[in-house]
Amino acid sequence: MGVQQSHHAAFLGARVAVVACGAIARHVADVATRRDWPVDVHPLPPLLHNRPDRIAAAVEQRVHELAPRYARVAVAYADCGTYGALDDVCARLAVPRLPGTDCYELFAGTERMRALLEAEPGTYVLTDFLATSFHRSVVVELGLDRFPELRDDYFGHYRRVVWLAQHPTARVRAAAERAAGAIGLPLEEIVAGDQLLELALAELLTDSTDSSD
Repeated sequence: MGVQQSHHAAFLGARVAVVACGAIARHVADVATRRDWPVDVHPLPPLLHNRPDRIAAAVEQRVHELAPRYARVAVAYADCGTYGALDDVCARLAVPRLPGTDCYELFAGTERMRALLEAEPGTYVLTDFLATSFHRSVVVELGLDRFPELRDDYFGHYRRVVWLAQHPTARVRAAAERAAGAIGLPLEEIVAGDQLLELALAELLTDSTDSSD
């Protein structure tokens, strides 16, 4: 029996708790608001992406925390480098997750990402979140603020940066340009939007409503 079948006095009606990767949580919340879905987004720290071996356990803990208070729980993560560990958790707890291997596929689609990487295998990909958080989530995490000479060790095999823009504002574009400049690569912009994420979320929430009934 999955955790979603719990019945507790503190249930929040028919609301769905979405345990979300911090890197896409704002987009998930934006879509839910736009579609007027009964969803509460509970983000996990985005820096877990730098420690993907910890993602499955963190998701499992949060699902257990939320399940007694919600009618349903769903997981807004792709596999994100867990190599199936997250799928094992989701199967054991009977909670659905978003499809795909990473957040890039959620925004651009599997075929588009495959084409981008086949055209230039040395492609470093940015989302809006990664562009705006690049200094903290990449530069500081890799120690490049302290040891800038390591830049080529980390990024020497890359040839370009592609920004998959969800909201191509001047502010985020400037952040993407700074990120590309920090690793010394040219920047290309592709307006991906969040429509594919919205479709995936619609299926996810339908799954979370239908499962365990």
